[in-house]
Amino acid sequence: MDFETALKILDAAVVTQTKRHLKDIEVTILRSSWQGKKYDEIAQTHSYTTEYLQHDVGPKLWQMLSAAFGEKVGKKNFQAALERQRISWSTASSKQLEAISQPQKLMSSSQLTMEKMTSNNSVSEESNEALLSIYTNEQPLLNAEPELPVGQVPISSSFYVERPPIEDRCFQEILQPGSLIRIKAPRQMGKTSLMARILDEARQHSCQTVSISFHLADKAVFANLDTFLRWFCESVGRKLKQLHQLDDYWSIYGSKDKTTAYFEECLLEEIDSPLVISLDGVDRIFPYRDTAEDFFNLLRAWYEYAKYGDRSSELWKKLRLVLVHSKEVHIPLNINQSPFNVGLSIELQDFTPEQVQILVARHPGLNWTDTQIKKLMDMVGGQPYLIRLALYHVQHRYISLEQLLQTAPTEAAIYQDHLRGHLCNLEHDPKLVTAFSQVVKSLVPIELDSESAFKLHSMGLVVYCNHNKLMPRCDLYRQYFQNRLM
Repeated sequence: MDFETALKILDAAVVTQTKRHLKDIEVTILRSSWQGKKYDEIAQTHSYTTEYLQHDVGPKLWQMLSAAFGEKVGKKNFQAALERQRISWSTASSKQLEAISQPQKLMSSSQLTMEKMTSNNSVSEESNEALLSIYTNEQPLLNAEPELPVGQVPISSSFYVERPPIEDRCFQEILQPGSLIRIKAPRQMGKTSLMARILDEARQHSCQTVSISFHLADKAVFANLDTFLRWFCESVGRKLKQLHQLDDYWSIYGSKDKTTAYFEECLLEEIDSPLVISLDGVDRIFPYRDTAEDFFNLLRAWYEYAKYGDRSSELWKKLRLVLVHSKEVHIPLNINQSPFNVGLSIELQDFTPEQVQILVARHPGLNWTDTQIKKLMDMVGGQPYLIRLALYHVQHRYISLEQLLQTAPTEAAIYQDHLRGHLCNLEHDPKLVTAFSQVVKSLVPIELDSESAFKLHSMGLVVYCNHNKLMPRCDLYRQYFQNRLM
């Protein structure tokens, strides 16, 4: 059995056991272990720490495979365990076949598969396929039917595509005491989906998690610092069932002092496990400069508290933060008081052709060639939402790829809502309309004033190339906006 065949069987077994596919880092460990490499060699080759692989990812992987195979599986014996699985299924099937006394009795597809296995004394390609079919037929892949690509990709979905090494870096970082992760990308790039997976990873390591969306707050909340921090404390405290003392703290101190006291004395002191708080859509606070400056200064102070080395530091080490935003931070924050120049910074990029191929392969019935993938990416680039929306409609036979490409930049296409949304946002700013019009009508990348370039890039409409020069992010935007911007 070669590794690729083994990997298919192992992945199918994991899906049956856990409702998810193997992660890239798990595949790396399996592939390297198959080659006889030690953890320190794997770590050095793939830029991980030996500690992380040997005492975190590795043990969890072997535990998961042990549960799937029903026996103890480890780094040194997983190949033998896989072989025992094949022999076990072959023996069981042989006994079943001997017990069948009526030749006319219909056999299930899995029994027929096992009959093929037992007819060969040696391990064969057919037996490999049979073992794979046992796992894949035991339980269908979760979410094999594509869901409409709206909002966060569910944790259990097969249609989330990892962008190595981003996920693994985030998973390592969130387990570090007092850590802070910043995720930035335009809308519909997968920020919230990544955030959800970071929180899920934290929960698997016994962390408590709280997710706060700034999109849910009323505009009036941001206008006043005290009102905003009260909303923030209530949002966190409610989810942790620790609201009972908030009123006592709010009657004294200044806004930032009482927020810090509430977190330290009522939240961090009361929990035994690390607390991960994700803040989604933090760019909603950017226009409210005074509130934003004070709030971000507060987050930076909390981040620094974990490094002081005193008793209080041990409490603040429990707190880990994930900040998610679409827009560039265009607030004049003091470099020593900003959370945007510390911690792990993640900027999500478009899908690569290889990642699009992975996504295509997870859509039943889509057997696209590299040429077909290139045609789609020539139109929409690697923008995750645009790619997924196209695959969803083609897979459901609502439209062919050829029809999609012909109609994509029109008002009757599957992208009409997405494009109209961008057009509406542009029309609120005449200066931005003029700037983007220059970009889409130019055949070569051009320079814009820094403010316009900053805004268009934050909206996801342009990409930088040749240093400060800009061009449309994809041909879809060029074709659609060429005739709609004056």
